[in-house]
This record gives sequence, structure tokens and C-alpha cells, in this order.
Amino acid sequence: MPAERTRQHTTPVAAARRRRRRADHARQLADLLRHQVLGGGFPGGVLPHEEAIGADYGVSRNTVRQALDLLRAEQLVERQPGVGTVVVGQKYPHALDRLRGLAETLHPHGRVTNEVRTISPVAAPAPVADRLRLPPRTEVLYVERLRRLDGLPLSLDLTYIPMPVGLALLDADLENNDVFRLIEETAGQPLGTAEITLEAVNADAHSAAVLEAPRAAAVLMLERLTHLADGTPVDLEFIRFRGDRLTMRGLLHRTI
Repeated sequence: MPAERTRQHTTPVAAARRRRRRADHARQLADLLRHQVLGGGFPGGVLPHEEAIGADYGVSRNTVRQALDLLRAEQLVERQPGVGTVVVGQKYPHALDRLRGLAETLHPHGRVTNEVRTISPVAAPAPVADRLRLPPRTEVLYVERLRRLDGLPLSLDLTYIPMPVGLALLDADLENNDVFRLIEETAGQPLGTAEITLEAVNADAHSAAVLEAPRAAAVLMLERLTHLADGTPVDLEFIRFRGDRLTMRGLLHRTI
């Protein structure tokens, strides 16, 4: 009798472990397939049949289907009758190892345009003044832009710039130029370094509406403090990227 009860308990536990292993394998496979999808690794944008994927990666057909379900949920692929699983989504690479404006970074992939939603002098909030090394409540230029790539909403940029530089930007063509290039022209020296923080946050109602993304969707938040070549902080940005349209890439070197 005790042995029978043990079998009754261990059977569902073993089944749960098998399901968990399948889910683990599906995530692992989805990660590998995602890299190929985003890198153009499937000729004509059509994925191999499920049996072929299973054979290539040594997994069951159920695992392949679960992995493809994950990619479908990310809107990277979809199933088309008579064709199979095809690539429908695209993400654009944004380098993290170079200090460039968005238009410079994405130039090979299309045209970046800027919708200037707000531009005006404001009293710098304490955290902004501190980061820009300004006295509290010093006037800075605040700029809010919606940035599009070939018409698709890509990022919402909130930017604070010290007025000695920002004043010249009030009459500049911000719709068709990166702020970085305009800052360098105004300051008379190149940009030097930038401190960045990258994290995932849920889009608030305003950001979601502007980016045409689902409310509370995950977005990539990039906080960047940029300095001129002489070390002067000149640009503090809070940038919300649509995570489904951008991927961050970089080349890192190990030093000890």
C-alpha cells in the first residue's frame, strides 16, 4: 500500500519535470532561432520544416512547436498556410560601443525623422542639474522627440541640454538632424564620452500611446549622459526604445 501511494505521488511529479524540461528546451531553441531570424539566416525568410529543425537541434517536434510559439508571440514569425513558418518581424541593431546619434547608427536601415513634440527652456530638476553640474534650478533646454525609422515609431527621447548650447538649438532643424551633430557644431568641439544605463521598463500610458505600443509593454530605457571632448556634460537623455524593433549590440574587450 505505501508503495502504491508513492507511485501515485511520483508519477505527476515526473510528468511535471518532463514538462519543465520541454519548456527549458523550447526557450533554448527559441534563443538560437531568434538569432538566425534577426540575422537573416533563413533564405527567403522561410524557416525549415519542424522535422528538419528538430533533427538539426536534436529536439522533439513538440519542443520545436513550443519554440516557434514563443517567436510568434514576439511577432517575429508567423505560420502561413501552404508556405510554413516565415519571418515577419525585424529588429534594427543599435551599437553600444560607439557614441553616435540614432540617424548615424541606423543609416544603413532607413531614414530617421524626428517629430519635435516639445522644445522649451525649463528650470532643471535637481537630479538633472546635478548630472549636468549646474546650480539647482538653472535653466536648461528641454526637448521631447518622437523618432521614426521609415515612418515606424522607434523611440521617445527626453533630452536636457545646458542653455549655452541649447539656445542655438531653438532655431535648428531638429526634425532632420541628430542632436549630437548640432551640439558639436554649436560647441565647436567633438563629443567625447557618454555614461549609459540600459534597463527594461513598462511603458506608461503616455509613452505607449506615442510609440503606438501596447500599454505596459516592455520598452528599453536608455539613460545617457554625454560629455564634450573636454569632459563638460552637455546632454542628458532618457530614451524609450520599442523593444520589438531594436536590438542592442556591442563588442566588448576584457581587461584586467
